[in-house]
Amino acid sequence: MNCPLMSLRSAFVLLVALIVGSVAGGLTVAAGEGLARGFLAGLASLGLAVPFFNRLISSDDGPVRSQTPHTATRAVEGDDHG
Repeated sequence: MNCPLMSLRSAFVLLVALIVGSVAGGLTVAAGEGLARGFLAGLASLGLAVPFFNRLISSDDGPVRSQTPHTATRAVEGDDHG
């Protein structure tokens, strides 16, 4: 049983989301909203940061594919546009 509990990518996504949640909660407390509201703001931002960073950081399953096809449009010489 030498397999890791979670992948490196999952650990990194959770770590970054935890940092975002901590910063958001700390800033809320520093703004004078109280500890309970700061904790709830940190949890909310942590919950939103996990899917955001999960999508942002690509997986190792294969090559990264573009979401939209890149098509170049060129004007042909001799076309009169106006």
